[in-house]
Amino acid sequence: MAHFPLTAGAFGIMAASCPSWPVLTQSVRSVSDRVQRWLAKLPLPVFRAAGAAFGLTLWALARRRRYIVERNLELCFPEADPGQRARWARETFVSFGQSFVDRVWLWHGNDGLVERRVALTGRVDLLQQPGAVLCFVPHFYGMDAGWTRLTQAIARNWWTFYSPQSGPAMDRWVREGRLRYAAPRLVARREGVRPLLKGLREGAALCLLPDMDLGARDSVFVKFFEQDAATVTSLPRLAKAAGVPVVPWICRIVPGGYQVEVMEAWAGYPSGDDRVDARFMNQQLEGYIRTMPGQYHWLHRRFKTRPDGQARLYRP
Repeated sequence: MAHFPLTAGAFGIMAASCPSWPVLTQSVRSVSDRVQRWLAKLPLPVFRAAGAAFGLTLWALARRRRYIVERNLELCFPEADPGQRARWARETFVSFGQSFVDRVWLWHGNDGLVERRVALTGRVDLLQQPGAVLCFVPHFYGMDAGWTRLTQAIARNWWTFYSPQSGPAMDRWVREGRLRYAAPRLVARREGVRPLLKGLREGAALCLLPDMDLGARDSVFVKFFEQDAATVTSLPRLAKAAGVPVVPWICRIVPGGYQVEVMEAWAGYPSGDDRVDARFMNQQLEGYIRTMPGQYHWLHRRFKTRPDGQARLYRP
């Protein structure tokens, strides 16, 4: 979605003209943190109403993103009634807005609040056992809530990828939020997979999010909701190289907060065939999405990269 960043050059001019800029910046951060700790005490319905309003505002104003969401749903659910797809599209923006606003209490609320509002269900014991584990974590909007609760509840060596956010203030907020519990290792994508393999060999719980279109490199084209989708093969390759199980978990937005569901490890995975394994991953993800279509990250152009000779699926 659109944003209006202050450029690095503007920040440089301001810093050069104000010797006390670092002190001022630290003061602003301190005030911001205190305000968020105060806001975190508000009832959950207040956050959900604010998040819904934020999401619906984006739905009304961010026309390009709305088109992408509607096009993705059309491609993936051609059998659905157009009215149903329109409701899922609005729900997608509402879910995005609510999960974004909820970060205030997730990252600044007290420990008991996080524990009460984010329930852990399923095979949580698989993440508590000693030894490395590779988690498949698709892009549902409850993802940050799930990560926060799991790292709070299970003291172990957690790793995941981290993509820098737009703007230093946003980047600091997100980074510090994801570092709240368990001192996890956030690996920049530019570092590649070697550090991840090293972490797994040292017993890490690595959360991988390989369900986005990252281009043709290191990807195979397999079906996702009957559409050819460039699908990265890092999940089966890391699982094979490290000899570790793949345990999926998802997190859904529910009226009382969030519900994390840890699932059984995938039996017989990886098979050794990247195409077979990528298709299996997509099939599993399709099943998860069908349980909550309006909470998946449809804002992303999942089918942007096309096989040779295939036409674009999104308008310019």
